[in-house]
Amino acid sequence: MSPTFRALSNPNYRRFAAGGVVSNVGTWMQRVAQDWLVLVLSGGSGAAIGITTGLQFLPFLVLMPVAGLVADRVSKRRLLQVTNAAMAVPAGVLGLLAVLGLAEVWHVYVLALVLGIGAAFDAPARQSFVSELVTQDELTNAVGLNSASFNAARIVGPALAGLLIALLGGGAEATGWVILLNGLTFAAPIWSLRHLDVSRLDPATPVMRGPGAIREGIAYVRGRRDLQLVMLVVFFTGTFGLNFQMTSALMATQVFDRGPGGFGLLGSFMAIGSLTGSLIAARRAVVRPRLVVVAAIVFGLVEVAAAFSPTYAVYALVVPLIGLSAMTVVTSANAFVQLNTEPAVRGRVMALYLMVFMGGTPIGSPFIGWIGEELGARATLWLGGSLTIAGALFAWLLLGRQQEPVPGADAEADAVLTRS
Repeated sequence: MSPTFRALSNPNYRRFAAGGVVSNVGTWMQRVAQDWLVLVLSGGSGAAIGITTGLQFLPFLVLMPVAGLVADRVSKRRLLQVTNAAMAVPAGVLGLLAVLGLAEVWHVYVLALVLGIGAAFDAPARQSFVSELVTQDELTNAVGLNSASFNAARIVGPALAGLLIALLGGGAEATGWVILLNGLTFAAPIWSLRHLDVSRLDPATPVMRGPGAIREGIAYVRGRRDLQLVMLVVFFTGTFGLNFQMTSALMATQVFDRGPGGFGLLGSFMAIGSLTGSLIAARRAVVRPRLVVVAAIVFGLVEVAAAFSPTYAVYALVVPLIGLSAMTVVTSANAFVQLNTEPAVRGRVMALYLMVFMGGTPIGSPFIGWIGEELGARATLWLGGSLTIAGALFAWLLLGRQQEPVPGADAEADAVLTRS
């Protein structure tokens, strides 16, 4: 089998990935349908969409340490079945309300928050479960294929949702049917998890119950300069650089005077670049912190260059490079953290990684949006890219050049693993 897809030779991973593809397509379908439903119900309020997105991501910032601890304490396979069922419920309720013509904006707010709670508990378990499905040699490839699956769904899901909403009339009822369809797609990962060959899994030993378990995860990361370096780079990239939906919307409408079609086309080009970056990352056998730093700098440079695109056509050609370089950062960082974390604390460490990665969104997005209002659309790109470059260089100067261990950190990390 091609090195790009070698993890698919593992039957358990193949089943897990198949369920994930179906669910990812449904997730992207609901993102489009949910935003459209909010626009219909609120009379076109962009603020209402922002509130919905913020509520859906809020649990990632608040609950992630607890979610990581849960992932380390219970069977990840069973936990993922529960979280997928839990995410299906708010999707089903919202879809039903919309189909029946009963949905109101506050319904969307509440159900987006509930969906976000389920996703917050799902994410660290799903990320760390991959290492129980595949061998160490296959892990980097499996992480890259997971990203490829997500970005392939990002191409198919929005297009399919838009087509179905248009065919069904374009109103709230139409969005309800699409959201209901997403609710049904959660059955695919539940089925795949139930049909894994348990004898081929390599589960981590569950963490013993006791006080201070969350602090142990933090202590483990505090004793690892390499993990700190990667997380710091990801924080700057996620907070200031990965605001594609907003920056592309501003560039399409304000700079190039394009409508929804032109904006949607940019999203497809971005997804193609992201998919390519994920597949390239899947071929990589070894990941080092230096790669994450260099990839972040390249990503920032490409984003700055995109800000000075003279025409829509030039910008459309640069956008796939943004997606490719961004996925190199994200996929490489994810793989490094998983490969270089002990199984006993992997769930908690992945939760901290995701909290750092996604937790900056409520900070960076309003800031970049304000910059767009004050300085124009191009400034959102050159400033976001510049801050990403500066953050990556700062992280390397602070942590990358110092190879000696933190005093007492190794003993502290060993103590954490012993207690776990």
